[in-house]
Amino acid sequence: MFITTHAPQDQQMLNLVPILAVASQILLEEYQNYCAGRDFKINEKDDRSPVTQADLKVNQYLLRELAKLTPDIPIISEESDYSERHEWPQCWMLDPLDGTKEFIHERDEFTINLSLIQNHQTVFSVIVVPTEKVMYMGYLTDLPYKYSFMNNIWEKYCKFKASPVDAIQIGLSHSSKNPKYQHYIDYIEREIPVIRREAGSAYKFCMMLEGEIDIYPRFHPTSEWDTSAGQGLLESIGGGLLTLDSVPFTYNQRDTVLNNGFIAYRDPEMRQLALDALSNVL
Repeated sequence: MFITTHAPQDQQMLNLVPILAVASQILLEEYQNYCAGRDFKINEKDDRSPVTQADLKVNQYLLRELAKLTPDIPIISEESDYSERHEWPQCWMLDPLDGTKEFIHERDEFTINLSLIQNHQTVFSVIVVPTEKVMYMGYLTDLPYKYSFMNNIWEKYCKFKASPVDAIQIGLSHSSKNPKYQHYIDYIEREIPVIRREAGSAYKFCMMLEGEIDIYPRFHPTSEWDTSAGQGLLESIGGGLLTLDSVPFTYNQRDTVLNNGFIAYRDPEMRQLALDALSNVL
């Protein structure tokens, strides 16, 4: 849960807030235009995934503003060239529109993901939800903030003593049709009822921060910019995101930016259940 607090004194956070608020507004306006049926360009990338004019506009804006703010920190973005990334001991990891398919299907569960990578680890994370005009942000070493830039209200994550749960909330993508997901849920349901929560993109990580998802299994590939910010935020509250081999993802280290599947959990109490169910599926 989050409780109202004063604004952080950290300058990096305060510098990023207005930049990300503008990026969010650009993306929201693009979404509103698309939903209204106005002229809107959607193309196909080499991997046959869609890219829209909204992806490119937000990407262009954030690349420019981040370069002004931190000129010595290079940027890995889904929509830009990052061929020299292995030479970078630190970098920004950016997805200007996470949930392009949600956007195209007129579902408002899309986000902007931004994280700072140092020595292959996520040390600072932001997820912006344009349709809710909020952002979740924080350092790995501290509890995260939630900021409403519509109301100028800051809140901070508050750990609370867990009470016995009546059901486990499982986060799933709208496209989670692989039988492994049902096998995963079936295992957990042997012990406790399951509530399915379907949502798109990194929005599920925000739901985990809000206590609306306990475990999020993913058995199909993602990319590093899809998971880095969410992993950092989860780790900061005592949760985590693990590969299917039960180790945390590292970043800007492998030959490819593609990830295999993962298991994300909200708190230490959910970790063992999440991994036990995984061992039953693999």
